[in-house]
Amino acid sequence: MELKDKKVATRQSYGEALKELGKENEKIVVLDADLSSATKTNLFAKEFPKRFFEMGIAEQNMIGTSAGLATCNKIPYASTFAVFSAGRAYDQIRNSICYPKLNVKICATHAGITVGEDGATHQMLEDISMMRTLPNMIVMSTSDDIQTKWAVKEISKINGPVYLRLSRLETNVIYDENQKFEIGKAVQIGNGTDATIFATGITVQEAIKAQKELAKNNINVRVIDFHTIKPIDKEIILNCAKETKKLISVEDHSIIGGLGTAISEVLTDEYPCKLTRLGIKDTFGKSGSAVKLMHYFKIDREEIIKNVIE
Repeated sequence: MELKDKKVATRQSYGEALKELGKENEKIVVLDADLSSATKTNLFAKEFPKRFFEMGIAEQNMIGTSAGLATCNKIPYASTFAVFSAGRAYDQIRNSICYPKLNVKICATHAGITVGEDGATHQMLEDISMMRTLPNMIVMSTSDDIQTKWAVKEISKINGPVYLRLSRLETNVIYDENQKFEIGKAVQIGNGTDATIFATGITVQEAIKAQKELAKNNINVRVIDFHTIKPIDKEIILNCAKETKKLISVEDHSIIGGLGTAISEVLTDEYPCKLTRLGIKDTFGKSGSAVKLMHYFKIDREEIIKNVIE
């Protein structure tokens, strides 16, 4: 699969899809915590001002209000940066949304170290871990414009909590408009047997770049795009473990509790074998450009290639 020249940040895709979804479903309401220009919910607000709620810098209140709206047969999309949604409002997500299994969609932008210059305090590296441990919560992390727009609309059809992780950094468009996705089913790119690269979110494009470079040296790998981390696609993990010589996971997230851990849990239970996990190694982030930080924390294509060859 060739990466397209077009680049779009998944937060932008989120805003555009949200506006279209609002036209299709009058039950959709959107809440934001004083960051609508950054999360791109301002696109929805301009179109549907009466269905948009600016909650100010009060993320816990935003989640509590979303829970209330859900009990009134609305479908709330609650948006802010990942560090504020998963972090500051965790208690409300746990007890006011997941425990009663309310129909709230938490859409968290600016996740991971690729927030860049905002620095360690704003680089949320543990949200996947936090969210996937919550009962009733579906956890998603999309990789490109096409997939994100599908996810934004698809989760409106699910009656229950969803955490959708989105990026600030622009990324290459990966998929064509006719690509089929299914919640809980990962996407396989290529059929190589030398290695499998499991990736999610922004690291999927890095995995595809590595795949292309490795092919020049007759090393054929497959890339697995986990747009859904919970429920995890056990079948594709086990197939790759049995069919390829090496397994590597890569994520813009802590290696503790994220995609690599979720895959390891499946392998431990079903088919014990080695998995090399690339991610942020039990440390906070740093301030710097997103591309340089990916290289510094060793989650870019160079590090993937290095680990496949080794």
